[in-house]
Amino acid sequence: MVVDIAENISSGRTRSSEDITSTTSKTSVHLENVGFTSPDCEAFDDGIPGNESPQNPVNWSRLKKNAQILMVAFHSMMGTFMAAGIIPAYDAFAEQYNVTVPNASYLTSIQILLLGLSPLIWNPVTAVYGRYHVTLLSVLGSMICNIGGARCTSYSGQMATRALTAFLISPPIGNGSGIVTELSEPEHRGKKLGWWTLMTTIGTPAGPFFMGFVVKHIGVQWIFWIFAILNLCQFLVYLAIGDETIYNPDNQRKTNGFWGKLIPRKISSHSLRPLDFVAPFSLAKYPRILIIACAHAITFCYGNIVLIVEMPIAFGEKFHFDAQQIGLQFIAIIIGCVLGEQVSGPMCDWFLERVRKSTGKSCPADRLWLAYIAFGTIFAGLLTWGFQLQNATTWNVTPCVGAAIASFGNQMQTTILTTFAVESRQERASQVGVFVNVCRQAYGFLGPFYFPDMFTALSFGGAAGVMVAIIGGCALLPIIAVQFVSIRAEKG
Repeated sequence: MVVDIAENISSGRTRSSEDITSTTSKTSVHLENVGFTSPDCEAFDDGIPGNESPQNPVNWSRLKKNAQILMVAFHSMMGTFMAAGIIPAYDAFAEQYNVTVPNASYLTSIQILLLGLSPLIWNPVTAVYGRYHVTLLSVLGSMICNIGGARCTSYSGQMATRALTAFLISPPIGNGSGIVTELSEPEHRGKKLGWWTLMTTIGTPAGPFFMGFVVKHIGVQWIFWIFAILNLCQFLVYLAIGDETIYNPDNQRKTNGFWGKLIPRKISSHSLRPLDFVAPFSLAKYPRILIIACAHAITFCYGNIVLIVEMPIAFGEKFHFDAQQIGLQFIAIIIGCVLGEQVSGPMCDWFLERVRKSTGKSCPADRLWLAYIAFGTIFAGLLTWGFQLQNATTWNVTPCVGAAIASFGNQMQTTILTTFAVESRQERASQVGVFVNVCRQAYGFLGPFYFPDMFTALSFGGAAGVMVAIIGGCALLPIIAVQFVSIRAEKG
């Protein structure tokens, strides 16, 4: 069976889980128990030469696997960290470049868009040339662009450096789901995908939180110097302990040793084709992937992006806060994200194990039962944030409490929905990550263009109510339908 899969991959076709099920037996096979190959890795299994090699990621120690997962998670965080890290500097940019504050916010908007679209290019490139060398290029190129950002004197120049930085730093935001899935066992997959989703999500509040201090005490330019220093540290860590996670026995024999590992070369017999760059969009034909991706995009926009982008306006203009004081408000979002991940990943894995023990089987749709807790907290958090902020005449902690509650639920839904989507199409795990990311970032990119008008027209409380209604009608109800249909189909 695995040989057939490998042959199909080499001919450009990846077999679906339904194909696998139909060729094995009449007994249904649970997705979590099916060996799979993603489009950007070669298929090797027991009995195939090279499977026992210590260079095969399957045979790496748990420590090395976890190190690679944490590095890709941190790399993903850097993309959102740098995009949102300039938020406390909007006023300074507006003055320096002689533009309005909303125009300054477009420096973040362009990065949100490119963080979504760029993995479409990087994913097929990594399939042919490997993830390791693309990763080195990513952090080194990002470092150079951030140095350029520190030296920029014009709005157009800064826009160019932000666009290039987002493009270069983006590879793991797309293929991170594939790397984590391939390096983690099914019973720990929810937790380790949670590491990746948490780091990606927490970059958005962590960036402005830390950079608020930087803007106030040492200047706007140091935002970019710090970004460059972090990229340099990433580069050195990748050189020291990073490794290629796509395994090809012929390629591995050519890359023994430290210097051999650094030489770029093709690691696959495939050649890049134009269709490879749009392949993730073919996942839209699977309703459970399309619905989950759209539901996640809508929920993430109103459960995370709106809180991040509107923080300078909501607190800066209403309470006359400076950059550091605005940055401190992001602590609430960070706390909510961290607590949400402590619940979502481990609880998901524990819940599925309990289901398997009690019923003898489980399916990915069982994870969605916990998503309802996430949506309940998002609704409560957004309404608390909106109405308490609207009614406040002086600063108090209650809007931040609402933001923390909403962030708690947002992190839960991010991990749960991403894990469900990946497990629904494990054999295309990296492409699932790219597709989900494109939907999330594209929808999030539109937000800053209408958020200010929405809050002006409806006030904070009214806007919060509208956002809750949109999430409920356009995200929660479709998820309920997907779960119902999936459980009936998979469990009979």
